[in-house]
Amino acid sequence: MADLFDKARKFTRAKEAMEQGIYPYFRALSDTEGAVALFEGKEVVMIGSNNYLGLTTDPRVRQAAAEALQRYGTSVTGSRFLNGTLELHLELDRRLAKFVGKEAALVFSTGYQTNVGTITALVQRGDYVIVDKDDHASIVDGCLMCLGEMRRFRHNDVSSLEEVLKKIPADAGKLVVVDGVYSMGGDIAPLPELIEICKRYGARIMVDDAHGIGVTGNGRGTAAHFGLTDQVDLIMGTFSKSFASIGGFIAGDEQVIHYIQHHARSLIFSAALTAPSAAAALKALDIMETEPELIETLWDNAEYMRAGLKKLGYNIGKSNTPIIPILIGEDFRTVLAWHALIEEGVYTNPVLPPGVPSGSSLLRTSYMASHRREHLDRALEAFEKVGRNLDLIGENSDVQQVTI
Repeated sequence: MADLFDKARKFTRAKEAMEQGIYPYFRALSDTEGAVALFEGKEVVMIGSNNYLGLTTDPRVRQAAAEALQRYGTSVTGSRFLNGTLELHLELDRRLAKFVGKEAALVFSTGYQTNVGTITALVQRGDYVIVDKDDHASIVDGCLMCLGEMRRFRHNDVSSLEEVLKKIPADAGKLVVVDGVYSMGGDIAPLPELIEICKRYGARIMVDDAHGIGVTGNGRGTAAHFGLTDQVDLIMGTFSKSFASIGGFIAGDEQVIHYIQHHARSLIFSAALTAPSAAAALKALDIMETEPELIETLWDNAEYMRAGLKKLGYNIGKSNTPIIPILIGEDFRTVLAWHALIEEGVYTNPVLPPGVPSGSSLLRTSYMASHRREHLDRALEAFEKVGRNLDLIGENSDVQQVTI
C-alpha cells in the first residue's frame, strides 16, 4: 500500500546540498539596511532584493506604518468582503487607480492572491486564458485553478501568440496575461505588438506589473512606458517591491473591478491587508509621486551595472531593466558562484529549475536607488574575481552559450 508521505522521504536533494554547505535557500538575514545586509554574521552588498526604490527602510514609510499600527492594531480581523475593509484600503484603491491611469483598483492581501483571484474570477467554463511561458507562477496557478482552459505561447513571441489565438473559437472569451517586466530575465514585454494581436482576435489583455510599477514608465508601469495605458485592460501590481510593503492590486474599468470584487475567492475568503502594510504602501506612493529622482537614480545604477557586467564578459541575456541575470546554465556551477560571491561580500539569488528552464540556471541580480557607487564597484570587483576563479568569464568561459 502506498504511503502519501513516500514522496517526502525520497526528497533528498536539498539535504545533500545542506550537508555540502552550499544550500542557498531559506537562509536568514540577521539585519538589512537595504543596500547592505548582514548574512550569517557577514556584511554583504545586497543585489538580490526587489526593494527597487530603497523605501523599505525610509523613515517616512516606517513612521506611517507605526502610526497605523498604533491606531488600528496588528490585524483587521476579517476579509474585505465583510468587516475587514478600512478607510485606508479605500484610499489606497482610489490612489492606485489614479496612479496607473485606470477607473478603479482593488487591493488584495498579497500579489499572489491578486493574480489567482483575478484570473479565477474572470476565466470561466468556455473561456480561455493565454499566458507567456515565462509568466510568474502566481499567474500559472490562477490558470490551473480557473474553470477555463489555459494555453501558452513562446516568451515574448508575438507570432506564437497569434498561432495560439487562431486555434481558439472566435466566440470564446479570451484573456491574455503577460508580465510587464519579467522577474528572471529582466526584459520588458513587447506590449504594442501584443495589444495589436489581442485586438485582432478579440482578446482582453492583463499586465502583471509587479516588477514594473515604481520602475518603468516614470514609475507608473509598463503600459505607461509605451504610452498604452488606455489600451491595456487590466494592470496588476504588488507592494512587496517598490511599495516597501506587502499586498497587491488589480486596476481596470470600474465595472470589471466591481465584478472581480464580488467573485475573487482569494479576496473574499482571506483576511484583508493589515493597516500598517496599507499605510506603508500609501506613503511609498506619496514618495514615488513627489520624488521622481529616485527612479532616475535606480536606472542610473542599473545601467552602470549592466555596462560593468558586460565589460567583464558576463552573459546577461536581454535584460533592459534593473533586473540583470547572470546566465550560467549548469546548476552546480550556479550554486558555487552564489557561494563564492557571498564569501566576497555580495548577495545574489541563485535560480535553478523549475524557476527557469532546465539548463538555464542563473544568478538573479537586481538594483536599487539606495545603492551607492561604492556598493556597485564592490560588487563588480567580486564578480571579476569569482568569474575568473570559476571560469565564468575569460577565454575558458562557456557562459556565452547560455540563453533564456
